Amino acid sequence: MERSKMLMAFVMTLMFCSVSASSRPFNNRESQDRRNLLANGLGATPPMGWNSWNHFYCRHNETIIRETADALVSSGLSKLGYIYVNIDDCWGEIARDGDGNLVAHKTKYPSGIKAIADYVHGKGLKLGIYSDAGYFTCSKTQPGSLGHEEQDANTFASWDVDYLKYDNCDNGGIKPLDRYPIMTRALIKAGRPIYFSLCEWGDMHPALWGYQVGNSWRTTDDIQDNWASMLSRADVNEAYADLARPGGWNDPDMLEIGNGGMKKSEYIVHFSLWAISKAPLIIGCDIRHMSEDTKEILSNTEVIAVDQDPLGIQGKKVRMEGALEIWAGPLSGCRVAVVLLNKGRRRKAITALWDDIGLDPTNVVEARDLWEHKTLERKFVGSLTATVEPHACKMYLLKPIG
Repeated sequence: MERSKMLMAFVMTLMFCSVSASSRPFNNRESQDRRNLLANGLGATPPMGWNSWNHFYCRHNETIIRETADALVSSGLSKLGYIYVNIDDCWGEIARDGDGNLVAHKTKYPSGIKAIADYVHGKGLKLGIYSDAGYFTCSKTQPGSLGHEEQDANTFASWDVDYLKYDNCDNGGIKPLDRYPIMTRALIKAGRPIYFSLCEWGDMHPALWGYQVGNSWRTTDDIQDNWASMLSRADVNEAYADLARPGGWNDPDMLEIGNGGMKKSEYIVHFSLWAISKAPLIIGCDIRHMSEDTKEILSNTEVIAVDQDPLGIQGKKVRMEGALEIWAGPLSGCRVAVVLLNKGRRRKAITALWDDIGLDPTNVVEARDLWEHKTLERKFVGSLTATVEPHACKMYLLKPIG
């Protein structure tokens, strides 16, 4: 297919999705749910913060959570937008109390979740909690919320929770579309704005229905801290690019940057692909002891700005030639973000053509290298070529100037 035809199909698809998203028929209850979620003002841009799972798994406690909140502030990450401190699985007791309420683990969280929320809020941050649209959570160490949605939503609201990650384990074979909307309605009824993160793993294509139910939805299985896993999550997530928009985001899972399984250049690819994909930027390492390289990557304000751009259009893989890929996405102000990715084992030159990335072939363009933090002296017309190291990328912000 000619590049111009591919680009036209891309544009027409975006137009169709925008129209159909506002006009597709769904029942009044779902319509009211969505209006209320949007009225909460949540998810206008992808969320940023930290989650306990990728590094600590079940080995977290209230001391770690408090110290992580401290580190988000002292490191300057909170000022960059990383405001959510999310407690994942294993925070609760194995059984509910006599009234059927969820109970914080007496050893790990002796102060209770409300006290942790107060501490986190006192730092200017927000607290996230975890539950499951099943009978037990994935760790099997605490009850899920299936059948207790309103009670648990009220509990989370009473604890002043700001974010709910809602997993998909031990669900009794009940379809996600029969389980997740119940919690949506419960959260609305609870009366506190709570960001609703669907962790359905992409099983039943939540990107196709998630916008009516939550603020973001996992499109993939769990990420692992290695090059192949990270790339595969980006690829699966990219297939649903047309369905992301402000208020509802595709989620390829949390960041592994800083956990040690990849090289610095590979972690830079990780952060670049998540940013151009408008993915939630949820840190998964121990930020209390992060390296300077990790801090440098997570603190790149120019790359973060791509992720948080108010236009809210997810970037796509616009060309692939073997191990070489070009990702691009439009930004506000008629700008375009571009990632030149070399997945191979040899240094290669990669060329981004204006035809492929949505620019007029006659445009004179100014290019800024977002990892070198410099605007290139040369101006470009029709294309941009850069030499990219193995397992690395270049990321540019392109701005037409004539």
